[in-house]
Amino acid sequence: MPVITGQQYIDRIDALQTYISIDGKVVSGKVSEHPAFKGVMKSQARLFDLQNEDALFEEMTYVSPSSNNRVGMSFLQVMSVEDLVKRRNAARQWALSNNGLMGRSPDYMNTTLMALASAAEYLKDKPNCFPQHLLKFYEYARENDLTMTHTFIEPQVNRRKFYYEDEDVIIAAKIVDKTSEGLVIKGARLLATQGGITDELLVISTNGYDEGKGFAFSIPSNTKGLKFLCRQSFVGGESAFDYPLSSRYEEMDAIVVFDNVVVPWERVFYYENVEVANSFLNVSGFQTYGLHQVLTRQIVKTEFVLGVVQSIVNTINIGEYQHVQQKVVDIIVALETMKALLLKSEIEAKRDAFGFLRPDHATVQVAIQIFPKVYPTFTEIIQLLGASGLMSIPSEKAFASDDSDLEHYLQSFQDGGEERVEKFRLAWDLTMSNFGTRQTLYERFFFGDPVRLASALYNSYNREELVSRVDNFLKNNN
Repeated sequence: MPVITGQQYIDRIDALQTYISIDGKVVSGKVSEHPAFKGVMKSQARLFDLQNEDALFEEMTYVSPSSNNRVGMSFLQVMSVEDLVKRRNAARQWALSNNGLMGRSPDYMNTTLMALASAAEYLKDKPNCFPQHLLKFYEYARENDLTMTHTFIEPQVNRRKFYYEDEDVIIAAKIVDKTSEGLVIKGARLLATQGGITDELLVISTNGYDEGKGFAFSIPSNTKGLKFLCRQSFVGGESAFDYPLSSRYEEMDAIVVFDNVVVPWERVFYYENVEVANSFLNVSGFQTYGLHQVLTRQIVKTEFVLGVVQSIVNTINIGEYQHVQQKVVDIIVALETMKALLLKSEIEAKRDAFGFLRPDHATVQVAIQIFPKVYPTFTEIIQLLGASGLMSIPSEKAFASDDSDLEHYLQSFQDGGEERVEKFRLAWDLTMSNFGTRQTLYERFFFGDPVRLASALYNSYNREELVSRVDNFLKNNN
């Protein structure tokens, strides 16, 4: 089938009747009508509708090599720099739709699956590995325009490097049995963003010292025994005036519980192979392709932040102050640096061992060092510039009461009272609400522990040639 519409996405998720618990209550009826999910599902549906718009159809889709249907561009395997540009342009269109605030829009997981499938050959002839299952699922997801959430990490029980649970106390999800039907999984995993509102759950365990916890598979979200236990919703309310961002883009995070879940063999990509569990994500283009998509979204988000900051500057007329100019320039520098790194990653793309072209790995690694550090400063800049204006934000109902005092006393150099408050409520929801503070934490750790990411760059960046250059200089200096 060709790319789906937004309504098809909503109908499909509603029909699953996935087990979702929030505030101690299991969601019943249509999840798309639940206050915690209807805003983000509507925004997600908009992404699928964009794929079907005449003006964007060529940019957002491509012809499937197996069906000749038009499928989502985020599934495109990369054979050339032009393919990378196509992927970036499509990702940008989706990010513009939500101003980069939906970190788990479908193209993130589509990119992940594409990267894994492109390296499926690595699994060939290895014990307990099924590359054909991975390739078949990739094609199935592509042809049906599936949405996916994922879980890559274990609960934070004990953060020692090597931690073994008591065999009688299962916390982290593990294989507890193998039957003719498939693997039986019991335990929990973190942290499924958009858990419960996607077609599938992709599970990749990198626990490479415990065979029972090393596996990769994908299963439908409504699989028997699978539960999504959600955190408290950060949707402040339905009013787009009061909560302009959380009412639209609040992506729920969930703990995933496997209550003796049976994973059919045809959905298992690998299991009980320590070497593969340790290496497959690194060998595949998961990080490289994933960061290319992530960087595209983060650029759009930074553009939005810059727009919010400049709106504050304009509305209260503070642009003549040099400290204000410096703060705005700090955001501009971050924005242009990330844009340059994204283009550099494409220009210096390299062919991998499987014949596909990947963005330059070192370049995207540098990029992911930058954004987790600068995004919290964006929050601080907005707070410093907005100051008391971020607390003087009466609600939509207050203005609807025809109280002319609010309109009069909250006016600014440029705007009337209601218009000024609307802008400051946007800034507040971006940086100070539950939704906003979650965004800051989310970006800090989006691709993992920043210290581990720095170590990965330190260990992978080739510096020997530079050391040789220094040695040669010193030799020639004598």
